[in-house]
Amino acid sequence: MWPDQPLEFVQLDEDESGLHFGVFIEEKVVSIVSCFISDDKMQFRKLATLPEYQGQGIASELLKYIFEMARKKDVKRIWCNARSGKKSFYEKLGMKDTFQTFSKAGQEFTIMEICF
Repeated sequence: MWPDQPLEFVQLDEDESGLHFGVFIEEKVVSIVSCFISDDKMQFRKLATLPEYQGQGIASELLKYIFEMARKKDVKRIWCNARSGKKSFYEKLGMKDTFQTFSKAGQEFTIMEICF
């Protein structure tokens, strides 16, 4: 998502306490996501799929997996900061736009959520 930025740009202090998931194809990481659970809420961040693997449903399956994991952990709300132009991707997975928006590094974001 941020290929022109240094690694430090995407690193978070809380990365050590997060849950990190990846999809591998022929031993190559092609899609990733990081999850951070606090009480009965989970934020996922850093969802990314290599360009040549996009449009194949890989990220959708990855999110379905973490949604199910969250349900098993009694998470009541899952949310993310979605790029505004990708809102329909998240809506297909049942997420709703909260209409809380912001900008970061020239990108427009909206907070999306799904509640159980």
